Amino acid sequence: MNPFDLLFVNPLFNLLIAIYKGLAAAAIPGALGFAIILLTIIIRLLVWPLTASQLKSTQKMAALKPHLDRIKAEHGHDKVRHQQEITKIYKEHGVNPLSGCLTAILQAVPFFALYNVLIKIVQVNSGDALAKINERLYLPLLHLKEIPNTDFLGLDLATKPSQWREVGLLILLIPIATGVLQFILSKMMAPTSAKLPVKVDGKQNIEDTMSQVQSQMVLFIPATLAYVAYTFPLGLSLYLNTFTVIGIVQQYLIAGPGGLSKYLPEKWRK
Repeated sequence: MNPFDLLFVNPLFNLLIAIYKGLAAAAIPGALGFAIILLTIIIRLLVWPLTASQLKSTQKMAALKPHLDRIKAEHGHDKVRHQQEITKIYKEHGVNPLSGCLTAILQAVPFFALYNVLIKIVQVNSGDALAKINERLYLPLLHLKEIPNTDFLGLDLATKPSQWREVGLLILLIPIATGVLQFILSKMMAPTSAKLPVKVDGKQNIEDTMSQVQSQMVLFIPATLAYVAYTFPLGLSLYLNTFTVIGIVQQYLIAGPGGLSKYLPEKWRK
């Protein structure tokens, strides 16, 4: 067994089965779907401090934009002096531009771990699937007597929206919702205003390039996740959408609506 499964996938797998068995014992319909939602909430709460730190760092970086523009105008022709002044500004304001990248990487670990867990649960194609599930469980108490029921609110969590010809067009609303929710979150995380890149001596520096990349990601990430939701089982979409909804709430509570402000009533802006 690879280290990633041992350290991350298996613990989450056991936690999901424990939640599922508890809900099933309480005779709650759609126990697997609700177990996925509860596990997603737990994961989001665990990474909440990391996400909060990233959002606050992003706010600080945005507040420094006028200073960075001034430094660019004054020292853009001198790369060494330019970098020295930027480093000085970051140090004075307690900003680490690399912290956001590290935080994003740390948040990606549970994301991919839970993805592996869900695929193992909702996409079982072999006859020995039950045995494979049980051999990953730490305690005999968690062992299952049958494959988990994947029905949830009238949907089969093992079904893929790409099978819409078989199950109907309405299932396509799931990947659309995934894309829309992620677009809302991406807009909220974007700067409240965007300026055209400023060139120094006819060259575009790294801050301008990153700004352009960020604006493109507002569309690229939602489109990518919508495609993922289209091609993978609905159980993964349930996780993605729950994760994103909590992210929207967290973004609003910590940093406000961000780039979404101009579309909201005045009383909802921060």
